[in-house]
Amino acid sequence: MSLITTLDALVDELRALGVPVSASEKADAAAALGHADLADREEVRSGLAVTLVKSAGHLSAFDRVFDVCFGQRVPDRATGGVGLGEPDDATIRRLLAESIEAGENGSLMQRHLAGLLVDRHAGIQPGRAVAGTSSLFRAMRALDVDRVTAALVRRAEARTPAALAGPLPRRLFLEDVERRLAAFRLEVEAEIRRRLVADRGAEAVAKTLRRPLPEDIGFLTAATAELHELWDTIQPLSRKLAARMAHRRRHGHRGRIDVRRTMRASLSTGGIPVDLRHHTPRPAKPELVVLADISGSVSAFAAFTLQLTYALRSRFARVRCFVFVDGLDEVTDLIERSANVLEVASEINRLGLGVWLDGRSDYGNAIETFHRDHAGELRARTTVLVLGDARSNYHAPRADALGRIAGRCGHLFWLNPEPRAAWDSGDSVIGRYAGYCDEVVECRNLRQLRAFVERLA
Repeated sequence: MSLITTLDALVDELRALGVPVSASEKADAAAALGHADLADREEVRSGLAVTLVKSAGHLSAFDRVFDVCFGQRVPDRATGGVGLGEPDDATIRRLLAESIEAGENGSLMQRHLAGLLVDRHAGIQPGRAVAGTSSLFRAMRALDVDRVTAALVRRAEARTPAALAGPLPRRLFLEDVERRLAAFRLEVEAEIRRRLVADRGAEAVAKTLRRPLPEDIGFLTAATAELHELWDTIQPLSRKLAARMAHRRRHGHRGRIDVRRTMRASLSTGGIPVDLRHHTPRPAKPELVVLADISGSVSAFAAFTLQLTYALRSRFARVRCFVFVDGLDEVTDLIERSANVLEVASEINRLGLGVWLDGRSDYGNAIETFHRDHAGELRARTTVLVLGDARSNYHAPRADALGRIAGRCGHLFWLNPEPRAAWDSGDSVIGRYAGYCDEVVECRNLRQLRAFVERLA
């Protein structure tokens, strides 16, 4: 396969995953290959990543696709003379610990150790249609990262007894070790992918390795590891959205004509007001009220949405947050004094907030409670945002209470994390509420959530 054909396959697979790659970026990637040392795999990888990847959240997807499309390892001129022979598992662990201590200088050693680990423990069987997950598990289990971590702690304490004396230095040291071991795990995973490509071909492996981008991971179906990816994505996303909303607020529309400045500018045109000058617009900031279902089925969705909307609180005159299951409690003060929403969730669980009777979702009672206790505080510039799947365990929906809330606020939106095809099935009563909402929005992942928040601005 020619280099250009391989690049075409790489771009096609990235686009299939949802990574945006334009024609000009593809041309830039081809130009980068013309300047790269094609015998240096990492130089090729870096050149393509710089030209094709625009978001840090897409780097892991790029790495997977690169290993598939450029699957055969290019011999590294610097790999000669390592001379590892056939070390046993204990020696591999010792060498890995030494390479971690060496920092960047140990990367070559780690590449060789990953190959040895895969050779010995991955159990890759030619022709078997698997994506390599079980092979990675077997290899890492044989390595036993806990033993490597313990060895690194012992070595650090032996070199400098006081280095890990306090809880903070020890925690920082362990976090650094964890980060470096995670990088080695990625090296092992990449080595497995290269072996699979050599056995089954790039196209077959690409299909089995396709995973959604972080912004396309479903809130309701995400595995634990995927939830961690989402948490890593939500903070930079909130900062980017806040900056975009601030720009739109400043430049979205012009204010009233400033007669004095217009007439002064017209002196250069003989008194003809050719260039109209305007007052700087100062639109009133809206208020935001969030009602979030925190029952088990949608708790992850609620946490991410609360995190995002509250991170944008400077764009609103006021943000108030309420949580509910079958009861309703305000958590605005709790969010303000907490470091993050994970801490908020822990405190909500400890205090039993949002629960009234049996802790089974009762949208009707929660909405009625909000109307009774807080509807009088709503104003025309208030936007109410309801987060939940509207599955009310066959309790009375009390949709008329939502109608009265809608009559007092400026806008009312409902974000539903379920696919639209599941709405109004079983105990879902979303259709009973929809008529009182400005819009009911399918919001299954970060991509859809981001699109809604941008429109809300």
